[in-house]
Amino acid sequence: MTNNVKNLIKSLALLYGLSTLVACTTVGPDYQEPVVDWLQDWQPSAYGHSYGSNIQNKQKQIDTQFWWQLFNDPILNKLINEARQENHSLRIAGLRIFESRALLGIANSSLYPQLQQVNGSVSYVNNQSHGGNAPKSQSFTNYQTGFNLGWELDFWGRFQRGIESVDAAFFTSITNQQDAQVLLVAQLANAYFAYRTTQARIAIAHQNANIQKRSYEITTNVFNSGEGSELDLQQAKTQYLATLSTIPELEIALAQTRNAIAILLGKAPGVLPELEVMASEYHWPVISPNYFQYIPANMLTRRPDIRTAAWQVAAQSAQIGVAEAEYYPAISLFGTIGWSGSDLAGSSDTSSLIIGPSFTWNILDYDRIENNVRIQDARLQQLIEQYQSLVLQAAKEVDDASYSLLKTSEQKLLIDKSFKASKRALELSNTRYREGYSDFQRVLDAQRAMFAQADRQLISQGSYIAAIISLYKSMGGGWTEMTNDQLLSSKVKETMQERTDWGDLLTAPLSFSNNSTLIKSTSATKVPEASAHEQ
Repeated sequence: MTNNVKNLIKSLALLYGLSTLVACTTVGPDYQEPVVDWLQDWQPSAYGHSYGSNIQNKQKQIDTQFWWQLFNDPILNKLINEARQENHSLRIAGLRIFESRALLGIANSSLYPQLQQVNGSVSYVNNQSHGGNAPKSQSFTNYQTGFNLGWELDFWGRFQRGIESVDAAFFTSITNQQDAQVLLVAQLANAYFAYRTTQARIAIAHQNANIQKRSYEITTNVFNSGEGSELDLQQAKTQYLATLSTIPELEIALAQTRNAIAILLGKAPGVLPELEVMASEYHWPVISPNYFQYIPANMLTRRPDIRTAAWQVAAQSAQIGVAEAEYYPAISLFGTIGWSGSDLAGSSDTSSLIIGPSFTWNILDYDRIENNVRIQDARLQQLIEQYQSLVLQAAKEVDDASYSLLKTSEQKLLIDKSFKASKRALELSNTRYREGYSDFQRVLDAQRAMFAQADRQLISQGSYIAAIISLYKSMGGGWTEMTNDQLLSSKVKETMQERTDWGDLLTAPLSFSNNSTLIKSTSATKVPEASAHEQ
């Protein structure tokens, strides 16, 4: 090893140690999570306010992580588990995590020499002289090679703040994927119970059509015997055909809902064997609205979309430090070591070493820098306001959903009673008609009323369950921290690895706490929460 190379290595080692020592200076504000003052004592208006020791007891009632298991429906559980593995939108959200991971790797590289360049060249030279009695020629080969190094040291934490910003963006991609889980589970549960509701409505329509068909046959026989009126006959026929006409429309809705479920499962539209359960065999879940009488307010800030907003605030907060670093000189190291030579007779090989510090300082550009800092600060405040607005919107969604749950449960009880009354009225009207105490119109009216109430009963049942789903969705329930194997299937990983060398980015564990530059650099401040179930 030549003395030049030894000197270069010693100089770089010394300057690296110096840069590590000085890099502790980081300009710009540390991240502070936005505070929502009103949230501490907030409760949905449907349930009023609950304070004191009862809160601790009631807090255990809400389990949002696997909330769909509350319905005790093994088919729904199976569909949701399958969707969490096969849904394409969820996979895209998972892929964005790995994209952000690669971007974080690029950002981390800024702490090391930004220029590491080897260069070389070989040239052939042929000189010819045409003066004098005889032409002369001379040819030789030149060659040179070298290594260039350029390193801007992170004296003011500009690169460190940039890494913090990308770090927060990486965590944003994780919370976005968790939010996609929330939406997927809610969509699938809504579609599943919409399918069950429509399926039951079709079965009720067929049952009522059979009843009305029987009435139509009776009035036909009575009319043909000359004892009944044509009016009774036509009214019975109208009601029977009108009921039959509702079935195709319901069957269209059933097929469309089934196809929507198939798409959520990552399957082609078509028959789903899991759904082929007869309506008469399906047992609707029974859930008391009293289960939801207390909702911890801090659950709102655990929603993945609100965690995403908090990470966005963190990312932008670091950008202020990046902008403020422009006030100060950028101190760099540069070095070049090279060799050159020629095969020309009498020539000798030469080596060279150039090394030293340099700096650039925008001393007359403070107006631009100052306004750029202001721009970054304004953007930070915008994201803080957006965070506050999102928490308000989340509270509105919880309040709307809880009130809807309360009122749909009240409506369901009234409709259940109304259906029982309409069923009894039909029994009485049939009896009075057979005994000759009333005309057939009373029977038709009772049939029409019972059919309408039976249909409304099913719709109210579906609306009540939809309100439960909406409440859990508004609380941000239905997500878990997924491992790499859960984010992407092994087949997808193999395809990506064959196409591109991903190193260990597709297999290394994901964590909010192990290697977070943001968390390490802001250990004295509060960073966005990692997950709901860690609280």
